[in-house]
Amino acid sequence: MQKMDVFDLSSPIFVTGIGTDVGKTVVSAILCEWLGADYWKPIQSGDPQGGDRITIERLVSHKGFMPHKESFKFQAPLSPHAAAQLEGREISIESIEIPESKNPIIIEGAGGLLVPLNYKNETICDLIKHLKAQTIVVVKEYLGNINHTLLTIEHLRRNNIKIAGLVFVGKELPHTWDIVSKMTGLPLLFRVPIFEDLNRNSIRNFAQQIS
Repeated sequence: MQKMDVFDLSSPIFVTGIGTDVGKTVVSAILCEWLGADYWKPIQSGDPQGGDRITIERLVSHKGFMPHKESFKFQAPLSPHAAAQLEGREISIESIEIPESKNPIIIEGAGGLLVPLNYKNETICDLIKHLKAQTIVVVKEYLGNINHTLLTIEHLRRNNIKIAGLVFVGKELPHTWDIVSKMTGLPLLFRVPIFEDLNRNSIRNFAQQIS
């Protein structure tokens, strides 16, 4: 697989998922390593010290890598709209700007596509549109993931957001990818195992195998 066949590297790549805890951070680390990209998670709730950014720093090792700081960080491990309200704050999409970078940039979302960001009915999907990003959809293998995957893809398409492809995570379930492929026509970029040892070496070795 050639990188330029899949991505327009002049455009940011937004990693979204079919839900919470589906493997977006690990997939983001792989993409950063594979594409020589920087990392940015605009909104982090549940760890005001950096959370997923700190994890990414431990996993990505390519020369020139830069993990950019969050636009919003909150203490409570809740949906961003709720975590912000607990602190008397409000997330403004218009205030979120992509950091300057000489490298391509991987943007990790918070939860799934329709996670609310505030009480103005703005969601992660609205943030993707604001940032003019292409997307990768992360799909964890579990019973029910077909429905969640198709709903996510349908909503992205309704909003005219480019989908570069899908990444599946975990042990392969029978007859899942084949029906998703048939119904969407989207490419499977790669499959990610559940790493026994998750570290820089395992991420680097996996990224090298993609190419």
